[in-house]
Amino acid sequence: MKSFSVEEIASLVKGELVGNCKDIINAPAQIESAIKGNVTFIGSSKYARLWEKSNASLAIVYDGIKILPGEGKAFIKVKNADLAMAVLLEAFEPEPPYFETDIHSTAVIDKTVKLGNGCKIGANSYIGKNVVLGDNVTVYPNVSIFDDTTIGNETVIWSGTVIRERSKIGSHCIFHINVSIGADGFGYRPSSDGRGLVKIIHIGNVVIGNAVEIGANSCVDRGKFSSTILGDGCKIDNLVQIGHNSVLGRCCIMAGHSGLAGSVTLGDGVIIGGSASIKDHVTIHSGAKVGAGSGVISDVAAGESVVGYPACNSREKMKQWVALRKLARN
Repeated sequence: MKSFSVEEIASLVKGELVGNCKDIINAPAQIESAIKGNVTFIGSSKYARLWEKSNASLAIVYDGIKILPGEGKAFIKVKNADLAMAVLLEAFEPEPPYFETDIHSTAVIDKTVKLGNGCKIGANSYIGKNVVLGDNVTVYPNVSIFDDTTIGNETVIWSGTVIRERSKIGSHCIFHINVSIGADGFGYRPSSDGRGLVKIIHIGNVVIGNAVEIGANSCVDRGKFSSTILGDGCKIDNLVQIGHNSVLGRCCIMAGHSGLAGSVTLGDGVIIGGSASIKDHVTIHSGAKVGAGSGVISDVAAGESVVGYPACNSREKMKQWVALRKLARN
Protein backbone atom coordinates (compact mmCIF):
# COMPACT_ATOMS: atom_id res chain seq x y z
CA MET A 1 0.00 0.00 0.00
CA LYS A 2 1.33 3.43 -0.93
CA SER A 3 1.46 6.18 1.72
CA PHE A 4 2.63 9.78 1.91
CA SER A 5 3.19 12.45 4.50
CA VAL A 6 1.02 15.56 4.40
CA GLU A 7 4.06 17.57 3.32
CA GLU A 8 4.77 15.16 0.45
CA ILE A 9 1.19 15.50 -0.80
CA ALA A 10 1.40 19.30 -0.61
CA SER A 11 4.51 19.14 -2.75
CA LEU A 12 2.88 16.76 -5.25
CA VAL A 13 -0.16 18.99 -5.85
CA LYS A 14 1.81 22.26 -5.48
CA GLY A 15 -0.59 23.58 -2.86
CA GLU A 16 -0.45 25.68 0.31
CA LEU A 17 -0.48 23.63 3.53
CA VAL A 18 -2.80 24.95 6.25
CA GLY A 19 -3.07 23.34 9.68
CA ASN A 20 -1.08 20.76 11.58
CA CYS A 21 -1.53 17.07 10.81
CA LYS A 22 1.09 14.41 11.54
CA ASP A 23 -0.92 11.46 10.18
CA ILE A 24 0.48 9.36 7.36
CA ILE A 25 -1.95 9.45 4.42
CA ASN A 26 -2.64 6.00 3.01
CA ALA A 27 -5.63 6.46 0.71
CA PRO A 28 -8.02 8.98 -0.89
CA ALA A 29 -11.70 8.68 0.12
CA GLN A 30 -15.08 10.36 -0.21
CA ILE A 31 -15.62 13.01 2.43
CA GLU A 32 -18.58 11.20 4.05
CA SER A 33 -16.84 7.82 4.39
CA ALA A 34 -13.23 8.91 5.00
CA ILE A 35 -11.39 7.73 8.12
CA LYS A 36 -8.23 8.78 9.91
CA GLY A 37 -5.31 8.54 7.49
CA ASN A 38 -7.45 9.38 4.45
CA VAL A 39 -7.31 12.43 2.19
CA THR A 40 -10.48 13.83 0.67
CA PHE A 41 -11.39 16.68 -1.69
CA ILE A 42 -13.48 19.83 -1.29
CA GLY A 43 -13.95 21.48 -4.66
CA SER A 44 -16.99 23.61 -3.82
CA SER A 45 -18.96 25.01 -0.89
CA LYS A 46 -21.48 22.18 -1.46
CA TYR A 47 -18.98 19.80 0.15
CA ALA A 48 -17.48 22.24 2.65
CA ARG A 49 -20.46 21.77 4.99
CA LEU A 50 -19.60 18.06 5.26
CA TRP A 51 -16.09 18.68 6.56
CA GLU A 52 -17.06 19.22 10.20
CA LYS A 53 -18.32 15.62 10.52
CA SER A 54 -15.67 14.02 8.32
CA ASN A 55 -13.02 11.79 9.88
CA ALA A 56 -10.48 12.48 7.10
CA SER A 57 -7.06 13.68 8.24
CA LEU A 58 -6.47 15.87 5.19
CA ALA A 59 -8.47 17.62 2.48
CA ILE A 60 -7.45 19.13 -0.84
CA VAL A 61 -9.47 22.35 -0.86
CA TYR A 62 -10.30 24.93 -3.53
CA ASP A 63 -8.67 28.10 -2.22
CA GLY A 64 -11.83 30.16 -2.70
CA ILE A 65 -13.56 28.31 0.16
CA LYS A 66 -13.17 30.06 3.51
CA ILE A 67 -13.12 27.30 6.12
CA LEU A 68 -10.47 26.06 8.56
CA PRO A 69 -9.27 22.47 8.93
CA GLY A 70 -9.66 22.16 12.71
CA GLU A 71 -7.39 20.72 15.35
CA GLY A 72 -5.13 17.85 14.30
CA LYS A 73 -6.22 18.09 10.67
CA ALA A 74 -4.91 19.93 7.62
CA PHE A 75 -5.95 21.48 4.32
CA ILE A 76 -3.94 21.85 1.17
CA LYS A 77 -5.28 24.90 -0.67
CA VAL A 78 -5.15 24.71 -4.48
CA LYS A 79 -6.50 26.67 -7.45
CA ASN A 80 -8.31 23.64 -8.88
CA ALA A 81 -9.24 20.73 -6.62
CA ASP A 82 -10.19 18.47 -9.54
CA LEU A 83 -6.79 18.80 -11.21
CA ALA A 84 -5.06 18.28 -7.87
CA MET A 85 -7.18 15.16 -7.36
CA ALA A 86 -6.02 13.84 -10.74
CA VAL A 87 -2.39 14.25 -9.71
CA LEU A 88 -2.95 12.58 -6.35
CA LEU A 89 -4.94 9.64 -7.73
CA GLU A 90 -2.10 8.96 -10.15
CA ALA A 91 0.30 8.88 -7.20
CA PHE A 92 -1.91 6.35 -5.37
CA GLU A 93 -2.62 4.23 -8.47
CA PRO A 94 -2.02 0.51 -7.78
CA GLU A 95 0.26 -1.55 -9.96
CA PRO A 96 -1.38 -2.95 -13.14
CA PRO A 97 -2.23 -6.67 -13.43
CA TYR A 98 0.84 -8.90 -13.38
CA PHE A 99 2.24 -10.63 -16.48
CA GLU A 100 4.24 -13.72 -15.53
CA THR A 101 5.65 -13.80 -19.05
CA ASP A 102 5.56 -11.01 -21.61
CA ILE A 103 3.99 -13.25 -24.28
CA HIS A 104 1.64 -15.89 -22.89
CA SER A 105 2.01 -19.38 -24.32
CA THR A 106 -1.68 -19.55 -25.32
CA ALA A 107 -1.58 -16.33 -27.37
CA VAL A 108 -1.93 -16.93 -31.12
CA ILE A 109 0.39 -14.61 -33.05
CA ASP A 110 0.73 -14.85 -36.81
CA LYS A 111 4.30 -15.27 -38.07
CA THR A 112 4.03 -12.00 -40.03
CA VAL A 113 3.33 -9.88 -36.93
CA LYS A 114 5.91 -7.24 -36.01
CA LEU A 115 6.24 -6.65 -32.28
CA GLY A 116 8.02 -3.61 -30.85
CA ASN A 117 10.26 -3.73 -27.81
CA GLY A 118 8.58 -4.48 -24.47
CA CYS A 119 5.20 -5.65 -25.80
CA LYS A 120 3.04 -7.79 -23.49
CA ILE A 121 0.37 -10.13 -24.83
CA GLY A 122 -1.98 -11.98 -22.47
CA ALA A 123 -3.54 -15.41 -22.53
CA ASN A 124 -5.82 -16.44 -25.42
CA SER A 125 -5.26 -13.26 -27.39
CA TYR A 126 -5.16 -13.38 -31.18
CA ILE A 127 -2.89 -11.19 -33.33
CA GLY A 128 -3.56 -11.55 -37.05
CA LYS A 129 -1.59 -11.33 -40.27
CA ASN A 130 0.66 -8.30 -40.86
CA VAL A 131 -0.29 -6.59 -37.59
CA VAL A 132 2.31 -4.09 -36.32
CA LEU A 133 2.55 -3.28 -32.60
CA GLY A 134 4.80 -0.43 -31.47
CA ASP A 135 7.00 -0.42 -28.39
CA ASN A 136 5.50 -1.29 -24.98
CA VAL A 137 2.01 -2.09 -26.25
CA THR A 138 0.04 -4.04 -23.61
CA VAL A 139 -2.59 -6.52 -24.81
CA TYR A 140 -4.51 -8.08 -21.91
CA PRO A 141 -6.04 -11.60 -22.14
CA ASN A 142 -8.76 -12.41 -24.68
CA VAL A 143 -8.14 -9.57 -27.13
CA SER A 144 -8.44 -10.00 -30.90
CA ILE A 145 -6.49 -7.79 -33.31
CA PHE A 146 -7.16 -8.62 -36.94
CA ASP A 147 -5.08 -8.38 -40.11
CA ASP A 148 -3.13 -5.31 -41.28
CA THR A 149 -3.79 -3.28 -38.13
CA THR A 150 -1.13 -0.95 -36.76
CA ILE A 151 -0.96 0.17 -33.12
CA GLY A 152 1.39 2.85 -31.78
CA ASN A 153 3.72 2.87 -28.79
CA GLU A 154 2.48 2.53 -25.18
CA THR A 155 -1.12 1.74 -26.11
CA VAL A 156 -3.07 -0.42 -23.62
CA ILE A 157 -5.85 -2.77 -24.78
CA TRP A 158 -8.02 -4.41 -22.13
CA SER A 159 -9.71 -7.81 -22.24
CA GLY A 160 -12.55 -8.53 -24.62
CA THR A 161 -11.64 -5.78 -27.07
CA VAL A 162 -11.86 -6.58 -30.78
CA ILE A 163 -9.95 -4.48 -33.32
CA ARG A 164 -10.98 -5.34 -36.84
CA GLU A 165 -8.75 -5.47 -39.91
CA ARG A 166 -6.95 -2.42 -41.34
CA SER A 167 -7.44 -0.24 -38.26
CA LYS A 168 -4.81 2.44 -37.61
CA ILE A 169 -4.31 3.18 -33.90
CA GLY A 170 -2.02 5.87 -32.48
CA SER A 171 0.27 5.86 -29.46
CA HIS A 172 -0.63 6.15 -25.74
CA CYS A 173 -4.24 5.09 -26.32
CA ILE A 174 -6.35 3.16 -23.80
CA PHE A 175 -9.16 0.84 -24.87
CA HIS A 176 -11.16 -0.48 -21.92
CA ILE A 177 -13.01 -3.79 -21.62
CA ASN A 178 -15.04 -5.04 -24.62
CA VAL A 179 -14.39 -2.11 -26.95
CA SER A 180 -15.26 -2.74 -30.61
CA ILE A 181 -13.13 -1.01 -33.22
CA GLY A 182 -13.84 -1.34 -36.94
CA ALA A 183 -17.01 -3.43 -37.07
CA ASP A 184 -19.32 -2.99 -40.05
CA GLY A 185 -21.34 0.20 -40.05
CA PHE A 186 -25.15 0.01 -40.02
CA GLY A 187 -26.33 0.32 -43.59
CA TYR A 188 -29.32 -1.24 -45.36
CA ARG A 189 -31.56 -0.31 -48.28
CA PRO A 190 -34.88 -1.80 -49.44
CA SER A 191 -34.36 -4.42 -52.14
CA SER A 192 -35.53 -3.68 -55.68
CA ASP A 193 -38.42 -6.13 -55.34
CA GLY A 194 -39.51 -4.53 -52.07
CA ARG A 195 -39.43 -7.86 -50.25
CA GLY A 196 -36.33 -7.44 -48.10
CA LEU A 197 -33.28 -5.40 -47.21
CA VAL A 198 -29.93 -5.18 -49.00
CA LYS A 199 -26.89 -4.93 -46.73
CA ILE A 200 -24.45 -2.13 -47.59
CA ILE A 201 -20.98 -3.60 -47.13
CA HIS A 202 -18.49 -1.31 -45.37
CA ILE A 203 -14.98 -1.59 -46.79
CA GLY A 204 -13.32 1.41 -45.09
CA ASN A 205 -11.42 1.43 -41.81
CA VAL A 206 -10.98 3.27 -38.51
CA VAL A 207 -8.17 5.74 -37.85
CA ILE A 208 -7.56 6.73 -34.22
CA GLY A 209 -5.06 9.38 -33.16
CA ASN A 210 -2.74 9.56 -30.17
CA ALA A 211 -3.81 9.61 -26.49
CA VAL A 212 -7.38 8.53 -27.24
CA GLU A 213 -9.27 6.73 -24.46
CA ILE A 214 -12.36 4.64 -25.18
CA GLY A 215 -14.57 3.31 -22.37
CA ALA A 216 -15.99 -0.16 -21.84
CA ASN A 217 -18.48 -1.56 -24.36
CA SER A 218 -18.17 1.37 -26.77
CA CYS A 219 -18.18 0.89 -30.54
CA VAL A 220 -16.43 2.72 -33.36
CA ASP A 221 -17.67 1.46 -36.74
CA ARG A 222 -15.49 1.48 -39.83
CA GLY A 223 -16.22 3.67 -42.82
CA LYS A 224 -18.46 2.60 -45.65
CA PHE A 225 -15.46 3.70 -47.69
CA SER A 226 -12.60 5.93 -46.52
CA SER A 227 -12.26 6.17 -42.72
CA THR A 228 -14.02 6.80 -39.45
CA ILE A 229 -11.60 9.14 -37.66
CA LEU A 230 -11.00 10.04 -34.00
CA GLY A 231 -8.53 12.87 -33.52
CA ASP A 232 -5.77 13.11 -30.93
CA GLY A 233 -6.84 13.30 -27.31
CA CYS A 234 -10.50 12.30 -27.71
CA LYS A 235 -12.09 10.78 -24.60
CA ILE A 236 -15.02 8.42 -25.09
CA ASP A 237 -17.10 7.14 -22.15
CA ASN A 238 -18.69 3.70 -21.71
CA LEU A 239 -21.51 2.51 -24.00
CA VAL A 240 -20.95 5.09 -26.73
CA GLN A 241 -21.72 4.50 -30.43
CA ILE A 242 -19.69 6.23 -33.16
CA GLY A 243 -21.18 5.54 -36.58
CA HIS A 244 -19.45 4.91 -39.88
CA ASN A 245 -17.51 7.75 -41.51
CA SER A 246 -17.89 10.06 -38.52
CA VAL A 247 -14.94 12.40 -38.01
CA LEU A 248 -13.98 13.74 -34.58
CA GLY A 249 -11.48 16.57 -34.19
CA ARG A 250 -8.98 16.90 -31.37
CA CYS A 251 -9.92 16.46 -27.69
CA CYS A 252 -13.63 15.78 -28.12
CA ILE A 253 -15.54 14.29 -25.17
CA MET A 254 -18.53 11.95 -25.47
CA ALA A 255 -20.33 10.89 -22.27
CA GLY A 256 -22.02 7.54 -21.69
CA HIS A 257 -24.91 6.33 -23.87
CA SER A 258 -24.38 9.11 -26.41
CA GLY A 259 -24.23 8.28 -30.09
CA LEU A 260 -23.23 9.60 -33.49
CA ALA A 261 -25.05 8.38 -36.58
CA GLY A 262 -23.11 7.98 -39.83
CA SER A 263 -21.00 10.79 -41.30
CA VAL A 264 -21.25 13.14 -38.31
CA THR A 265 -18.43 15.70 -38.02
CA LEU A 266 -17.26 17.10 -34.69
CA GLY A 267 -14.80 19.99 -34.56
CA ASP A 268 -12.07 20.33 -31.93
CA GLY A 269 -13.08 20.29 -28.26
CA VAL A 270 -16.74 19.38 -28.79
CA ILE A 271 -18.50 18.01 -25.68
CA ILE A 272 -21.44 15.60 -26.06
CA GLY A 273 -23.49 14.98 -22.90
CA GLY A 274 -24.76 11.60 -21.76
CA SER A 275 -27.53 9.95 -23.82
CA ALA A 276 -27.39 12.66 -26.49
CA SER A 277 -27.97 11.51 -30.06
CA ILE A 278 -26.66 13.16 -33.22
CA LYS A 279 -28.37 12.75 -36.60
CA ASP A 280 -26.38 11.59 -39.64
CA HIS A 281 -24.47 14.17 -41.71
CA VAL A 282 -24.68 16.83 -38.97
CA THR A 283 -21.64 19.04 -38.23
CA ILE A 284 -21.02 20.25 -34.69
CA HIS A 285 -18.36 22.92 -34.89
CA SER A 286 -15.38 23.44 -32.57
CA GLY A 287 -16.04 24.23 -28.92
CA ALA A 288 -19.78 23.49 -29.07
CA LYS A 289 -21.57 21.65 -26.25
CA VAL A 290 -24.56 19.30 -26.49
CA GLY A 291 -26.57 18.83 -23.30
CA ALA A 292 -27.38 15.42 -21.86
CA GLY A 293 -30.34 13.68 -23.48
CA SER A 294 -30.48 16.10 -26.40
CA GLY A 295 -31.30 15.16 -29.98
CA VAL A 296 -29.31 17.12 -32.55
CA ILE A 297 -30.87 17.19 -36.03
CA SER A 298 -29.05 20.19 -37.57
CA ASP A 299 -25.62 21.79 -37.53
CA VAL A 300 -24.37 23.50 -34.36
CA ALA A 301 -22.26 26.67 -34.57
CA ALA A 302 -18.80 26.94 -33.01
CA GLY A 303 -18.95 27.60 -29.28
CA GLU A 304 -22.74 27.23 -29.10
CA SER A 305 -24.48 25.24 -26.35
CA VAL A 306 -27.61 23.30 -27.33
CA VAL A 307 -30.11 21.30 -25.28
CA GLY A 308 -33.45 19.58 -25.72
CA TYR A 309 -35.17 17.30 -28.20
CA PRO A 310 -34.89 18.53 -30.88
CA ALA A 311 -31.89 20.49 -29.68
CA CYS A 312 -31.67 24.25 -30.02
CA ASN A 313 -29.72 27.08 -28.41
CA SER A 314 -29.72 26.53 -24.65
CA ARG A 315 -30.95 30.04 -23.80
CA GLU A 316 -33.78 29.81 -26.32
CA LYS A 317 -34.74 26.37 -25.03
CA MET A 318 -34.82 27.65 -21.44
CA LYS A 319 -37.24 30.40 -22.51
CA GLN A 320 -39.45 27.77 -24.17
CA TRP A 321 -39.49 25.65 -21.02
CA VAL A 322 -40.38 28.66 -18.86
CA ALA A 323 -43.22 29.57 -21.22
CA LEU A 324 -44.58 26.01 -21.14
CA ARG A 325 -44.45 25.97 -17.35
CA LYS A 326 -46.44 29.20 -17.21
CA LEU A 327 -49.03 27.78 -19.59
CA ALA A 328 -49.39 24.68 -17.43
CA ARG A 329 -50.17 26.84 -14.39
CA ASN A 330 -52.99 28.71 -16.14
